[in-house]
Amino acid sequence: MSKVADALAPFALIALLLAVWEAAVRITGVPAYFLPAPSAVAVALATDTGSLIQAAWNTLSVALIALVIASLTAQLIALIVGLSPFLERAVRPLASTLQVTPVVAIAPLVLIWAGIDHPERAIVALAVLVAFFPIFSGAVTGLKAADPDLERLFDLYGASRIQRVLRLRLPSAVPFLLEGHKVGAGLAVIGAVVAEFGAGSGGVRGLAWRILDAGNKLQTARMIAALVVLGLMGVVLHALLDRLERVGLAWWRGR
Repeated sequence: MSKVADALAPFALIALLLAVWEAAVRITGVPAYFLPAPSAVAVALATDTGSLIQAAWNTLSVALIALVIASLTAQLIALIVGLSPFLERAVRPLASTLQVTPVVAIAPLVLIWAGIDHPERAIVALAVLVAFFPIFSGAVTGLKAADPDLERLFDLYGASRIQRVLRLRLPSAVPFLLEGHKVGAGLAVIGAVVAEFGAGSGGVRGLAWRILDAGNKLQTARMIAALVVLGLMGVVLHALLDRLERVGLAWWRGR
């Protein structure tokens, strides 16, 4: 019963908050364009289900493409810098600079470079920039987390740098890579949405475009409906990646 109560607690809280929200809107008579009732948001969700699903897929597909590119790039660079401490000291400040640079600030520049007629390229590039650092940082940290005793054993057998990286440090980096990908996936979605806002056009009709379009028409219920879908997409993606991380760690520990 305790497990059932723990599982139902979040849903009970959400239901209570929605009931309070609905009652407050009806009692105070707040205009629908300012704050629609949850029932109005539910109607918008039901009415726009097809288009919202399509928009969610457009955003998610861009985020997944960006995640794959960021993953391959980050792991390749991490393997290269893992062979040389000098390269790591040279590359890490640049990677950190990418991490702290706001996507909105560089979005117009990337849009120009990608071509105004091809905003999807800019959105993918911006999402890659956002997702790159946690994967790179996790890979670099994991490559340096190998057991010192095993490091000395590899020294004893005269292993080369490449052998040490591929056979010792890369397997040791698996938990860090899994965590880095889980963080990077969430950031890729955020980067895709922010980049869509930066593009500010219907060239890529993702959830951000739906929010912008509804906002320009003062259709607040449709805006919140798109936000609900975005939140649900993030929760499902995080749950899937969390499950993947657990499976990956179980395999890594039992290998």
